[in-house]
Amino acid sequence: MQETEKFEKREDLFSQVVRAGKRTYFFDVKATRSNQQYLTITESKRRFNEEQGKFFYEKHKVFLYGEDFDKFKKGLNAAISFIETGEEKHEQQAENTETKPDISSSVDVSFEDLGDDIDS
Repeated sequence: MQETEKFEKREDLFSQVVRAGKRTYFFDVKATRSNQQYLTITESKRRFNEEQGKFFYEKHKVFLYGEDFDKFKKGLNAAISFIETGEEKHEQQAENTETKPDISSSVDVSFEDLGDDIDS
């Protein structure tokens, strides 16, 4: 493998730019070497460096893979809905309780027989 291939930048399959005030969001769809698609969400903010007297862009990235799309959408929609209405929807509460393990159940365990048969 040539050195240039090893570090080549993945081309965007799809790109959407959203300008929102002082921030810009980039939604880029890319593919892995095995051709699995994933999404990168980049937040870019223009900042001023006082020492150098120049502007620069501060960037934050989130990588989102296909197996997480549904859970991410549900979480994002629930958060946006809560911000808009101030209320958590009942169906989202039910989903949240389904995914939590049930720790209220108890198991009756007796340790009386342990150790008695070790020397036999």
